[in-house]
Amino acid sequence: MNSYKIEAGTAQHIGNRPLQNDRVALLTSARAPGYVLAVLASGLAGGSLASEQVLHTAKLLFDEFKPGDTPTIERVERLLRDIVHEAHLVIRLNGEATQTEPQASCAVLMLTPAHQAVWAHVGDARFYHFQKGACQLRSSDAGYVMHLIATERLAADAARNHRQSKLLVNVLGNSRKQPFVTVGHRPAVTAGDAFLLASDGLWHFFTDTELGAAVHKASPRQSAEMLINKAAERADGKGSNCSMAIIKLVKLVKPAKPAAAPSATTIGSDF
Repeated sequence: MNSYKIEAGTAQHIGNRPLQNDRVALLTSARAPGYVLAVLASGLAGGSLASEQVLHTAKLLFDEFKPGDTPTIERVERLLRDIVHEAHLVIRLNGEATQTEPQASCAVLMLTPAHQAVWAHVGDARFYHFQKGACQLRSSDAGYVMHLIATERLAADAARNHRQSKLLVNVLGNSRKQPFVTVGHRPAVTAGDAFLLASDGLWHFFTDTELGAAVHKASPRQSAEMLINKAAERADGKGSNCSMAIIKLVKLVKPAKPAAAPSATTIGSDF
């Protein structure tokens, strides 16, 4: 039987920045029992306004989500896309009202009671999937580069070199472009799987192997503490905001059956 328990946690460190512009959360919903949503948003321009809006929108739409008796992966993917696009719209409206352009990258992950994992990401907030410490998947710009080649008619090298320009940057809140959302899923996750959502203040300083080993060998809290300390050491005073969500699927251990009580023996004595 594919049984596991979820061990999860979030952590943040301001790094060497004056403000903490990232936001991260683990959410549940009364209308979707057994579902867990992890959200990480990394604020870029405009401070924390955009990243706060991502979390607010995620909670609002997740609270309204009714999966029904036989939810499909496609329905969950649609929810994650809706979170991204609605957050983008509100961020843009806020920017117009304040004459600013707040922006954020984000990564979101949904775990379902049917043992499915569904994720989406925009920009340089990264998503990782590990199995017993080995990296099975890491999000990247590859999908966005191919999108640019197909829709902007750019050569591959041009798309890679210019995707960080103000016109082409892939973020929520960009007044010139809709965010390009990369989605993925695993139809059957099991004990030994682990997931990491990370801002660039974390993943920039580690290899996939290092991240997988850290997540695998310790509890989410212990892993987060070690990674934050090591990132600060490697940043050498130049670190960005460092944020993460760690979700581990841990094998359920059946409690040992209690030993049978010894049968009572009556010893009679005559006085």
